[in-house]
Amino acid sequence: MKKHIIIVGGGFAGINLIKSLKNDERFEITLIDKNNYHFFPPLIYQVATSFIQASNISYPFRRMISKFRNVRFHMGNLIKVVSETKTVETDTGNLNYDYLVLALGTESNFFGMENVQRCALPMKSIKEALYLRNHMLLTLEEATRNKDMKAAGRLQNIVIAGGGPTGVELAGMLAEMGKYIAEKEYPEIKMGLSNLYLIDALPTLLSPMSEMAQKTSYETLEKLGVKIILNVSVKDYIDNKVILSDGRSIETETLIWTSGVIGREVPGIPKEAIGRGRRILVDGYNEVEGMRNIYAVGDICLQLTEKKYPNGHPQLAQVAIQQAHNLADNFKYIAQGKPLKPFEYNDKGSMAIISKYNAVVDLPKFSFKGFIAWLTWLFIHIIPLIGFGSKVRLAFDWLRLFITNNPSIRLILYPKRNTGK
Repeated sequence: MKKHIIIVGGGFAGINLIKSLKNDERFEITLIDKNNYHFFPPLIYQVATSFIQASNISYPFRRMISKFRNVRFHMGNLIKVVSETKTVETDTGNLNYDYLVLALGTESNFFGMENVQRCALPMKSIKEALYLRNHMLLTLEEATRNKDMKAAGRLQNIVIAGGGPTGVELAGMLAEMGKYIAEKEYPEIKMGLSNLYLIDALPTLLSPMSEMAQKTSYETLEKLGVKIILNVSVKDYIDNKVILSDGRSIETETLIWTSGVIGREVPGIPKEAIGRGRRILVDGYNEVEGMRNIYAVGDICLQLTEKKYPNGHPQLAQVAIQQAHNLADNFKYIAQGKPLKPFEYNDKGSMAIISKYNAVVDLPKFSFKGFIAWLTWLFIHIIPLIGFGSKVRLAFDWLRLFITNNPSIRLILYPKRNTGK
């Protein structure tokens, strides 16, 4: 009999698991996701800064799976997992499974700061990226009309909380856009009042990367005019003031939050199976601890069984992709009655783009920076995009934009129902 595999979440882990099991007649697969599209998170900051279209990094699930005979899509929000009846409850219906794979990923972690959660601007989804894009464009327009110096400064200041790859890449992009675009297209703004801050509680930027990458990112962003504040964290956000742990405050209407993530909540998974960062504890085969036939892969899982990673694997795309492939192999081994293979992570390195023609790349045995690293970054970020059209469009868009320094999609859009008025 065919085994029904339900996969909740269409990110890197979920999609790669589907690809590894496509057209295998032993399995019937249902993908559940609250959106009807897969998107590429490493480039979401370029959507938020009006550099590329959201469609460049997004692809509809149904189009993706249309050639897979054993895969179906169910659009809905996960409500609860009922392990006793092997049921998944969603807001659009309930489904039964033989194997359940949780690949929901993470959401922004605001560390219990209610004001920050309510008012800061996260960037974990296409919807949030487009909202951030609108917010920054609207704020610039308001700044052009404002004659009050103090208010103008508050409108033009941007604070980025989080000095990881996303924060660094976003800071570099915004700094260069301010240099090439804002001065030319917003002549009413007194640019001397604008400040771009990058804040991190750790002593370095890009803390998981090499010392070369940390030093290069700091020096490059500083030359671009970014005000970098390290060893300091955001403690609150009150009345358009970012309150820092050292007592300082920064007036701004734009606090961009890239400071941390936490696993998405999965009702029905017992508390004993939840670990640090609300990640789901799994064994060496990605099966949820204390449960049968329920697995977790990608950023949402915490696997403490591999000796090289006693505190769990980094929350990176490569980990999710490799876990998905390993789990797919194990599903096939189960069907064949063969021994299972424990997951072992193969670290292929990490990278970050800092500014135009400048990036840093850490490989397992050496690191490099500059133009070659920048080309490597571009190449690596085009390969995973789904659909030939997406790759071609993005390659041409990047070529045009890096030559002209002038993205032309800075549109303030309000998607509302047409009432005929």
